[in-house]
Amino acid sequence: MRRSLTKLFSGLSRTREAIVDGIQRALHGGRALDDEALAGIEETLIAADVGVETSLYLVERLRDAAREMETADTDAIVGFLAGEIGSMFTAGSDAEPERTRSDVDPGVSERPRVTMIVGVNGTGKTTTIGKLAGLLQREGETVLLAAADTFRAAAGEQLQIWAERTGAGFVFGQQGGDPASVAFDAAEAAVSRGVDHLLIDTAGRLHTQKNLIAELAKIRRVVEKRLPGAPDDVLLVVDANTGQNALSQARLFDEAVGLTGIVLTKLDGTARGGIVIAIARELSIPVRYVGVGEGLEDIARFDASEFARGLFPTESEAS
Repeated sequence: MRRSLTKLFSGLSRTREAIVDGIQRALHGGRALDDEALAGIEETLIAADVGVETSLYLVERLRDAAREMETADTDAIVGFLAGEIGSMFTAGSDAEPERTRSDVDPGVSERPRVTMIVGVNGTGKTTTIGKLAGLLQREGETVLLAAADTFRAAAGEQLQIWAERTGAGFVFGQQGGDPASVAFDAAEAAVSRGVDHLLIDTAGRLHTQKNLIAELAKIRRVVEKRLPGAPDDVLLVVDANTGQNALSQARLFDEAVGLTGIVLTKLDGTARGGIVIAIARELSIPVRYVGVGEGLEDIARFDASEFARGLFPTESEAS
């Protein structure tokens, strides 16, 4: 089992145990897969934040499949759910993988790839940027970090520490200054230094704060003015522990700035990791990265098959 899958498997342990234990309770005493057992499985999926709509869909699919199952035991049900969930990601959340600078369209290849990072306070946004910088640097890409969060006093200092840890470049502005100006200066610096990636940190804000959300749109316009076609990505960082609120966050941020992906953090500390499944089915925004720990290397590109294996492992993987 390679390292990324090992970390993901470990990170999903609480979610996996909650779902499997719930299925076992629903089938206690050798119960057939009847309406009561299906209701118990539905309740288990909803509790894991798979989402009401997605849980109802999975249970109906399971009800239909039960007629063909030779035995409706826990292993058979887990295997069926793994297949169904895997197909959801194949159809939706497994979007085009992130491109490097050399892969972008003609005319854009001479500029850095630009990523804006957005999210509410407390999701681990700045830490995620640091980890992402480390991932890109390990893959041989050069990175510049822009501290466009000029409101939180320690934000720039925190991002600078991550820049030093990862070997990335760093651009910052004065506290209380115009975030869009910082982003513009960073775009200028990224071009002059010839870096591959520019990662722009932004101030955390609630998705309901319309004036602050409008500021994100301004940052986007300013960057695009300097680098036509940028930003290439706008990633929303969400805390897996927020559960269904992650869906409403994603919808409103998407309306404001046009999200291209989700970064799900703190997946290792929750039994509600099913939110990844809800995002895949109920939104058209792909999950791009997952955070599964506090270390520099505890971030990975999201992979649907690895997620399914981490949530519903084979007997040999579980042992």
